[in-house]
Amino acid sequence: MKLTINGREVSCPGGVTYLSLLKELGLEKGALGVSHRGATLSLNAQAEGGAEVRVLTLQDEEGRRIYERTLQFLLLAAARRALGPETRVRIEHSLGDGLYAYVPNQTLTSSQVRSIREAMQSLVAQDAPITRFASTKAEAAEYFRSLGQNDKVRLLQYRPYEHFTFYELDGMREYFYGEMAPSAGFVSVHDLILYYPGMVLMMPDRQDPSRPAKFRDLPKLVHTFAESARWNRILGCENVADLNEMMDNGSIREFIRVNEALQERSVSQIADQFAASGARVVLIAGPSSSGKTTFSHRLRIALKVLGLRPVKISLDDYYINRDQIPLEPDGTRDLERIDILDLDLLNEQLLQLLRGETIQAPEFDFVSGKRKAETHALSVEEGQPIIIEGIHGLNDRLTSAVPRDMKFKIYVSALTTLNLDDHNRIRTTDARLLRRIVRDYLFRGTAPEETMRGWDSVRRGEEKYIFPFQEQADVMFNTSLVYELPVMKKYVYPVLRAVTPDSPCYTRARRLVKFLNYFHTGDVEAEIPVNSILREFIGGCCFYQ
Repeated sequence: MKLTINGREVSCPGGVTYLSLLKELGLEKGALGVSHRGATLSLNAQAEGGAEVRVLTLQDEEGRRIYERTLQFLLLAAARRALGPETRVRIEHSLGDGLYAYVPNQTLTSSQVRSIREAMQSLVAQDAPITRFASTKAEAAEYFRSLGQNDKVRLLQYRPYEHFTFYELDGMREYFYGEMAPSAGFVSVHDLILYYPGMVLMMPDRQDPSRPAKFRDLPKLVHTFAESARWNRILGCENVADLNEMMDNGSIREFIRVNEALQERSVSQIADQFAASGARVVLIAGPSSSGKTTFSHRLRIALKVLGLRPVKISLDDYYINRDQIPLEPDGTRDLERIDILDLDLLNEQLLQLLRGETIQAPEFDFVSGKRKAETHALSVEEGQPIIIEGIHGLNDRLTSAVPRDMKFKIYVSALTTLNLDDHNRIRTTDARLLRRIVRDYLFRGTAPEETMRGWDSVRRGEEKYIFPFQEQADVMFNTSLVYELPVMKKYVYPVLRAVTPDSPCYTRARRLVKFLNYFHTGDVEAEIPVNSILREFIGGCCFYQ
């Protein structure tokens, strides 16, 4: 049998695994899985001929996900060793290059975290194997029921397939929604840090994978996640099964109203905080598909309720001419870097406005890629707020001439706090990608595959220009709505399933379909308010009519 691996054509006998083949070729270092015909496969899978095989490492998104998934399993098995087989661990959300996890109804001690870390190191030293075996859904449900893991038992009711795949490590059986590495030795680089009341599991450093990433405390982000998770617990909706059951019994409609009321309350509280701060400039920033535009409209209304009359300035009008943007080494232009804005003019005019002067605001023509010759007069009165929305809003370079006490910074993001079950979280980035796919498909005539192809570039820009500044915000606002994924499924599921294996986006589409399989499809648009964040993506938003 002949196949091509990373551009090298090789011959091999039938029945050999990819791992064995990579060892023979000297390509096993750093390997975590392979990509074949658009599917992500285990290194223990039998090698197939035909389409080219690409080795997945930490440099690939799928490779990094395999590493993270395996590391989570290692953590769970080690916690079972260190704290006892009845220990329940819940994995919640990312924190920099780590994952936050905790033991419900318990505050972990430094001694307990050290014991778990040592158990992880022991399993790595043993290179404990991770075996995979087939089961039925009924057998899996009975197994999880015997362990008291009702979150998984309830979730399995909604699994559309009767077959089931278990993984086993150190006597612990578990299910994860994706491929695993062959053994614990593949995830030797990690760290485990006590972080009240739980712990943070650190992944390898992105620049130097031979060492764990440095822990970076993000207290404002953590507080926002924790507050959202607290409300989920109060409302009785922590996992997908909770949400599906609400749809089954009809209580989802009231749940939507409560979700929206909570967000409205948060917007009003932010308006109150701004009014009390004495600031004049509101700066709003956040990653793609966070709902920044709708949030800024809702904040403007909330400020008007307080008797304020905010004026919005568009950063788009301060772009320099497109032909003045320097080329990157690859010959492209980075349209997200901060210096493609005329920062000198922006700061000069902001100071003029704050002094009560009238400015001649620029206008940018996106068709020609140049600033128009025409301008328009703009002025604000004493105490009148100025709202500026854009990805660089939290970067002080944007408004360097404006004193800090005159600025009120808001970080907006869709921070998903709903899990599939205790051990399988739904990534914030995946939820935002679904929002973007739906909006681009419905309103911008963009095929889902085109949106998915550009997503890696979008994510690189966020890592470079947005996330480093998020803790500088005065307040954070979570735009995620617990009920939104069933609504998104109605629009996105058919088009994602239509992506074929020969597409370079097949792996990503398949991954999204895999977790959407567990959601009921929501047909509840009549309950969604016209000013909802969700309306920015599915349509019917009052601010765009």
